[in-house]
Amino acid sequence: MKNIIYILLLCSIVSCKQDSIKNALETKANLALIPAPDFIKLDGDSELTELVFSVDNSADKYFNALDQSSIKGFPISRSANPNLTFSKLTQPSTGGHFVLEIGKSSVKVLADDEEGKFSAMSRLLQLYSMTGKLPSGVIGSAPRFEYRGMHLDVARHFYSVDEVKKYLDYLFFYGYNKFHWHLTEDQGWRIEIKQYPKLQEVAAFRDETLIGHYNDVPQKYDGKKYGGFYTQEEVKDIVNYASNKGIEVIPEIELPGHSLAALSAYPELGCEDKEYKAATKWGVFDDIYCPTEATFKFLENVMDEVITLFPSKYIHIGGDEAPKTAWRNSKFCQDLIAKEGLKDEHGLQSYFIKRMEKYINSKGKSIIGWDEILEGGLAPNATVMSWRGIEGGIEAANANHNVIMTPTSHCYFDYYQSNHKDEPLAIGGYLSVEKVYSYDPIPSELPVDKHKHILGAQGNLWTEYLPTFDNVEYMVLTRMAALSEVLWKSKDQKNFQSFKNNLSEHIDFWKSLDVNVSDHRLDISPKVLTKFGEGPYVDFGSYPEGAELQFVSPFQKLWSNEVKTPFSLTEDGYYSFRAVKGKLEGRSSPLTFTNHLGTKASLLLKNPPAEQYGGVGASSLNNGIIGPIEKYGGNEWLGFNGDDLEAEMIFPDITEITSIDVRFFNANGQWIYLPKRIEIFSSKNGKTYESLKSLDNVKARGKVANLKINFKDLKTKYLKVVATNYGKIPQGKQGEGNRAWLFVDEISIN
Repeated sequence: MKNIIYILLLCSIVSCKQDSIKNALETKANLALIPAPDFIKLDGDSELTELVFSVDNSADKYFNALDQSSIKGFPISRSANPNLTFSKLTQPSTGGHFVLEIGKSSVKVLADDEEGKFSAMSRLLQLYSMTGKLPSGVIGSAPRFEYRGMHLDVARHFYSVDEVKKYLDYLFFYGYNKFHWHLTEDQGWRIEIKQYPKLQEVAAFRDETLIGHYNDVPQKYDGKKYGGFYTQEEVKDIVNYASNKGIEVIPEIELPGHSLAALSAYPELGCEDKEYKAATKWGVFDDIYCPTEATFKFLENVMDEVITLFPSKYIHIGGDEAPKTAWRNSKFCQDLIAKEGLKDEHGLQSYFIKRMEKYINSKGKSIIGWDEILEGGLAPNATVMSWRGIEGGIEAANANHNVIMTPTSHCYFDYYQSNHKDEPLAIGGYLSVEKVYSYDPIPSELPVDKHKHILGAQGNLWTEYLPTFDNVEYMVLTRMAALSEVLWKSKDQKNFQSFKNNLSEHIDFWKSLDVNVSDHRLDISPKVLTKFGEGPYVDFGSYPEGAELQFVSPFQKLWSNEVKTPFSLTEDGYYSFRAVKGKLEGRSSPLTFTNHLGTKASLLLKNPPAEQYGGVGASSLNNGIIGPIEKYGGNEWLGFNGDDLEAEMIFPDITEITSIDVRFFNANGQWIYLPKRIEIFSSKNGKTYESLKSLDNVKARGKVANLKINFKDLKTKYLKVVATNYGKIPQGKQGEGNRAWLFVDEISIN
């Protein structure tokens, strides 16, 4: 409905007739613009070879938006006789709406506010940088959400001023208006605070850095001092650069947790009399600020300097992953809890957040915090950033607090974006471009009258495994493009196939600029499913349009073009599949198949896995494919959040079984725990089961536990495997108090 109303509005602006609406809708997909506009009406190519802005001061910021950029295109200049002019829309509009009227020799931007004008500049930049010319016609669009954000963590790894500016160029290119700048962490403090010079001298550096993944056993380090910080002049420069692109920079100063680097410089702010050092590995640490008057004075002084540097109405104060161990063991903290009449340490965190909010509010600013700030009672004026799912956002919105949605399931761009074996190291998980594109920031469970509290959404880029800016570009660009369309267009306007076609042109464009953009256009993701009584087969789903499939197998050593679907797996060994289009060859997708008695069984799950870790469904557990030990996302691992695994296997006939081998992932840093207990049952009738064997206190030395249970004289048609979830994560561990994840791979029956 919004689309039709908006087109009618645009038609009135450009004096087009009612019957042009249908034509406008049909031409929406042209030009490969991302986010796709609401309205396009083209009538050829413009004859413009240069955009000429007015010399009037009011045009400065819009000229700078295009002039100060790593992305160049059409020539631009300034003159007393401009060919680019600005006017107001003739009909009422809300923030960010714009219309571009591009003629043969001039361009008119119609918008009622700065945001709309910057959005128009963004689309002009896309048009002329990607094609080298401008079309003639009318283009118009309006954002769905007022908050369209991207985040960058510069504390785990540090990026230069020029690289941060390039990141801002990407945000501008895709119509974002908020930059969440994560400046402080356990591993480094990245902003100059003049009153506390040790933050630059000590807290900005760590002794060395973890090599490989956090879950590697043993962990290894590079032995090299690492760090850096932005001077206040550099911060002002970056903030001004962002402002010239219509982007609001929101700084994040973490508290009370993720503060180990600050404590390394000022140990008196901690709860223990000891030496603190900036963290050299990733994760969550027990060392957090102690809520003393000295700590609050320190943080207030820090905020005073931060507030002078950032015009944003928001200050992000973190509030996430703050272990309470140090507070539980501190007499001062326990006395403070009693004195203030607080319930527990969660109440103390709420006290901490509320004190800081009151101070920040007194300076004319508002706070944003991660959804943990809900625990113990929400600060009165806080905006909540919902990351651990959508529940925190729903709770906050129902309490009439504003919310920014950024759940791990759809908005964490540090997750793997492809299941391919050659993907660069990432923290874990799996988040494809398609899944990002499918996101709707307004939860279906939220009452309509509360929708107004969902300000928008944000993509987060944590950088533990991104040591260079090339890594940043690879992880963020295509998913940033997908989220931009989520934030600009209503869910009924989106079309993934059209977006994918446009994205292909964007990938080619970024490659032409030597930008390290991810390119998965010829990737395929074969899924191995099982059919009762027949065994495993490969399902290729939808593969790249116009491509043909090729394979190698244990009995076909050279690439063959004769892939027949379904492709049955009958022989143990190595298989590989790829898509080929013309002279382009996609990356190969290998798998190693090992047949076992369970591959022909029917496997039923009592508890479904979590949506984001659903693999290929129950077939992930009996398809003869072993999941990778490097990552737990993808097709082969199933993840259960707080639930038990209860898998019932029904064999085609009475089957003699000598052993059962079950694989579990073990990564406590990602809240993934081995089961407390595994138990095997059998049944004669599929209704009444008896316990055969059990194993308690499951342990593993590495990231994967292979639990093998042997049997003697076991013949059955019905078998059940039950693995009891670890339960709540204990105190002092990362994610304490949250439900543990249980990740399971193959249940091999021999």
